Amino acid sequence: MRRIRLGPAGIRCAFGVAVSAYALVGVFSITGHAGQARPVAAGVYSAAQATRGKALFTDQCAACHGEMMEGVVGPPLTGNDFLKDFAGMSALDLVDKIVATMPQQAPGTLTRPQATDLAAYILQVGQFPAGQELTAAALPMVMFPGTKAAPAATNAGGLPVVVVANLRQYMIGVTFPNANIIFNTQLKDPGEDKGKPPVPFDYVLWGSTAYHGWQQIDHAAMALQETTALFLVPGRKCQNGRPVPINKPDFVQFTHDLQDFAREVQKVALTRDVEKVSALSEKLNDVCANCHKVYRDAAPPGVAASSSLEGGITTDRCRQ
Repeated sequence: MRRIRLGPAGIRCAFGVAVSAYALVGVFSITGHAGQARPVAAGVYSAAQATRGKALFTDQCAACHGEMMEGVVGPPLTGNDFLKDFAGMSALDLVDKIVATMPQQAPGTLTRPQATDLAAYILQVGQFPAGQELTAAALPMVMFPGTKAAPAATNAGGLPVVVVANLRQYMIGVTFPNANIIFNTQLKDPGEDKGKPPVPFDYVLWGSTAYHGWQQIDHAAMALQETTALFLVPGRKCQNGRPVPINKPDFVQFTHDLQDFAREVQKVALTRDVEKVSALSEKLNDVCANCHKVYRDAAPPGVAASSSLEGGITTDRCRQ
């Protein structure tokens, strides 16, 4: 093979290529290290971050989650319940949740660095050791111990019955709107609803015009019958992080009462008699209130009681 001689310029070029190659190897080595999953017990946050997070927590979070993160209106942020909720998840999942949903009275107002500081303080209170700074790049690699629990049950087709929402969220998304359709018979005769399309167009309002009048009452009654049973799915929690009290006979009875009421509404609605359905809606108020005054409205000391259906089960009564 013919030997190639390099002049000074060629030597400088070759040296530059070699240095670049070594630099790339170093970068890939660092990146590979940073990309490795690390447990939360491996010193993944700094003491300075936790100190900043403590100040934020006291100002923004303690009223709901408790001074010691034990859970009051909001769920606990330490202990077995918290670790079970985040089992197999990353610090990024925790930070994303803080950014998107906290504080409850003003979600979305915390910055991502602030949420990261809060995550650091949560780890500190959970007695995980401090170490290096928790960076945005490291968040997805920092993992909580354990794995997500398997679904509690499946339906006839083998699909898992997945518990995603807490009871308050579930009620707001499912129970509350269907109950309000029935309550609205006190103000409006469904038979007079002509279902006019909204101007300007609105998808939510349009839905009530596509299936309007007595159809809405029928559908709401059927939906309440089918969905109320899901209050009792094992694994669902209250807003404060406590398990839904499905082992309490009175809570189970309250759930049955709502389902029975919906069945009664469906039958009466077939008469298309607005006076009869409107009268029944008063009973719905009692059915809801019977449960709320035991499991929701009696707030713990220092926490204002909620008095509306969308409040969900939010108090320490769920600890029973």
